[in-house]
Amino acid sequence: MVEPEKQRARYVAGTEGAPPVPPPGGYHGARRAQAPSTSDSASYGGPYGAPTAPIIGSATAPADKQPANAIGWSALVVAILFALTLLGTLLAGFTDTLYGVTMLTLQLVVIGVVIAALVTPRGRALGASALVITLLLNVATVGAMSALQTSASGNYQGEKTAEQKHEEAYPGIKDVPPSTILSQMSLEQVRALSDEALGEIRARLSDEFGYTWTEVAEEDLRPERNGYGGESMLVQYISVPWMTNEPIQDYNRKRQVMGIIEEVLYDYDMYSLYSFNDPSSGLDDTILEKFYGSTDPRTQNTWEWYTDNYPDPMRFYAVMYDLSNDRTGEFLGEREAQSARTGEPLEGLQIYFLAPELLSEADQEEFQTRLKEYPGL
Repeated sequence: MVEPEKQRARYVAGTEGAPPVPPPGGYHGARRAQAPSTSDSASYGGPYGAPTAPIIGSATAPADKQPANAIGWSALVVAILFALTLLGTLLAGFTDTLYGVTMLTLQLVVIGVVIAALVTPRGRALGASALVITLLLNVATVGAMSALQTSASGNYQGEKTAEQKHEEAYPGIKDVPPSTILSQMSLEQVRALSDEALGEIRARLSDEFGYTWTEVAEEDLRPERNGYGGESMLVQYISVPWMTNEPIQDYNRKRQVMGIIEEVLYDYDMYSLYSFNDPSSGLDDTILEKFYGSTDPRTQNTWEWYTDNYPDPMRFYAVMYDLSNDRTGEFLGEREAQSARTGEPLEGLQIYFLAPELLSEADQEEFQTRLKEYPGL
């Protein structure tokens, strides 16, 4: 057995187990490794350092970033100035100015300049910034903020002048002479005459055909606008509407009923009844179909007749609903919905008066007093 020390010495000093020596002259094509030069060492971070980024020649180096052009700066400046203008208008409370032609035109100009900057390579960066400003602050967004601010505060000072606010309180109606208002029938006179005429119509039809009646709704008074943005002292009057509890479906009976109504109204100085639903009214066939169910009065589900006492303000309406002429069932659905709201019968005759622009006798003195504040109207 070989001793350990001798065994180790054999691998260190001898040639047994070592790679074969190269042939004379060395291997074909072999090169001796070159030690890195000082300049190479510097590029690699020193002879023992980690390699650094290779040096790129001037031919492959990226070009220097070019400065933004004038259109880019123009877009940014214009967007900022327009945004400041909108904010100033908002703070001043001029909501109506925001939606004026001038502001909308300026908005289009700003958008055009921003788009021009975006399509220019050297102006694209500033154009993008201008676009962000335009999207955040424009006529639509600032106008919405202004409207919300005005609505929340109840401050509409910026929208109307002192003269406009004064006109808004005008007690009469624009282009209607106060003398005409004071000389026409009063609210009380129209109410009394309407009640009397409706009562006589009901009595005549009950005596003739045995009809009974239902009060469909209460009297309705609605304020009239004065034409200057406010409410006048005048009202629109709608009488209590009455309706028969019995249907009226026979064509000849319908004609008889309208004839009796017309006779009564003659006694109140009103004109002959005019039929909206008749083809002689001049309405287009499509309108007759839509509102009355047919172009033929014999098969229509609705009749609507009208008269007045012009130049006095009273207007009379007589409307008949006939479910026997409902071919599709759609009209029945409409009548059921109406009956559910008002409690009126599904079909039958409904009569009522309407009179616009009436002044109450109790308000005449105040009306004349307030008119003194408007000598030019």
